[in-house]
Amino acid sequence: MTPSDAGKSPEQRPARRSPFTRRRTLAAIAVLAGGTIGLTACGGHGGGDHAARAAASSTSAAAPAPSTTAPATTAPSATTPSASSSATSTPSAGTQAREDAAAAENASDAKITITPHAGSTGASITHGTEVTVKHGTLTSVTMTAKAGGQRVSGTMSADRTSWTPDGRLARGTQYEISAAATDAKGRAAAADATFATVSTSGSFIGYFTPEDGSTVGVGMPVSINFDKPIYKADRAAVQKAVTVRSSSGQQVVGHWFSPTRLDLRPQHYWAAGAHVSLTLRLDGVEGAPNVFGVQDKTVGFDVGRSQISTVDTKTDEMTVVRDGRVVNTVPVSAGAPEHSTYNGQMVISEKDPTTRMNGATVGFTDDDGKGEYDIPDVPHAMRLSSSGTFIHGNYWGDKSVFGAVNTSHGCVGLSDTKGGKDPNTPAAWFYDNSLIGDVVIVKNSPDKTIQPDNGLNGWNMSWAKWVAGSAL
Repeated sequence: MTPSDAGKSPEQRPARRSPFTRRRTLAAIAVLAGGTIGLTACGGHGGGDHAARAAASSTSAAAPAPSTTAPATTAPSATTPSASSSATSTPSAGTQAREDAAAAENASDAKITITPHAGSTGASITHGTEVTVKHGTLTSVTMTAKAGGQRVSGTMSADRTSWTPDGRLARGTQYEISAAATDAKGRAAAADATFATVSTSGSFIGYFTPEDGSTVGVGMPVSINFDKPIYKADRAAVQKAVTVRSSSGQQVVGHWFSPTRLDLRPQHYWAAGAHVSLTLRLDGVEGAPNVFGVQDKTVGFDVGRSQISTVDTKTDEMTVVRDGRVVNTVPVSAGAPEHSTYNGQMVISEKDPTTRMNGATVGFTDDDGKGEYDIPDVPHAMRLSSSGTFIHGNYWGDKSVFGAVNTSHGCVGLSDTKGGKDPNTPAAWFYDNSLIGDVVIVKNSPDKTIQPDNGLNGWNMSWAKWVAGSAL
C-alpha cells in the first residue's frame, strides 16, 4: 500500500486501474462523500474531520483532468510503465506537502492539557488534577473511576479554560478523564488520559486535632497522629511541612512523642482570643522509603477565654479561674489512696454527656475477670488522659463524700444526678462551662505526675525538653 492509501477502505484503494480511471474515481468519491477522504494521523485528538476534508479537497484539486482523447479503459503502455504508474500510485513530494499543509491549516487551534499526564501513577489525591485548554474553550470534561465507573464531580472555570475536581480523590484508584474543546473558529479538539492515584501502601495521612473551625481552651495543643510511622531520617522534612501560626505571635515548636505522633504548642498556654492556623503541605513529602504524604490543606481554630481549674486532693476542692478571676469553687472526690489521681496539668480532650465506664478496660478487675465497676451512664464526662482519667459527674456516691473523702478509682468526681438532667448540680455547671482544651491541674496527690504523652498533656514537660524533641 502506498502512503496516500493509508486509512482508505479496500474499495478506495487502486487495483490495477489506469491513471485516468483512478482520477475519475477519486473525483467521484470526493463529490459523493462531500469532499472527504479518510487519512490516518499520529497522536491527534480533534480536528480529524477538518483535516480529512482538507486533504480530500487538496487531492481532488491536485489531480490533473483526464484527457478527452484517451479511452477511459486504456491501460498503461507495457513499454512505458514507470512514468504513468509511478505518477498515479505514489503522490509526489509536492502533493504530500500540500496535503500536510491543508490538514495543519484546518486543525483546531485548541490545545488541551490533562494533568496528571496519561499513564501517571502515584498522583496526589488532594491537588494537581486539572484540565486546561489554550486557544479555545472547554465544552465538556468527564472524569470517572475506571473500576466502578463512579463519576467525579468538578467545577469549570468561568471562562471555560480550566476544570478541577471538587473534592479529594480516592487513594489507590485509577481514573479516566475525557475532555473536548473548540477553538475560535468552532473546530473541535479532544483529549483523554488515564492515571492512578497514590496507593494506600505508598502514602500516609496525618489525623489532627483540634477540629477545623472549633473554639478551644488555652491548653489545647495541635496533635497530629500519622497512619504510618515516620522514619527518623524523614521527620525533619515532615515537620517542616507542618506549620502552626497564632495571631498572638507566639512561637510554636513541634515535639515527636513517637514515630506516629507530632504535637505542636507554644512555650506557655495560648493567649485567650487568639486565632490559630494549621497548614499541612505534606503532599509528595517522603515519610518513609517510597511512602509519601497526600495532604495539602489549611485549617484553623479559635482560642476562647482562659479557664484553669485546680483540683486540690487534700482539701477536695476544685477552684475554677476564668481570665484570672475565681468564678467557682466546686467540691470533688478524687482517687482513693489505693487508686490515687495523677498530679499535673491535664487538658480536656473529649466531652460526653454520658459514657460507659468499665473497670476491666483499664485493668481494674475482680477475681472473675470482670471489672470492679461497670457504670453504663456516667454523666457529664470529660476525658483528661488516654489511660482513662476523667473528670465527671457521680450520682452513685453519697453526697457527703464530695469535698470530704477521696473515693474514686483515679478520676475526679463531682456531685450529680442519674441521667445528668439537673442543670443545678456541680457536675452540670462545670460541664456546661468547660471547653475542650481547658486545663485541669491536679495537685497534692500521692501519685506521680502524668506523662506528657498520656493524653494532650505535653505541658508537663519542660520547654527545654520539648524543644529537644523537635526534628528541626
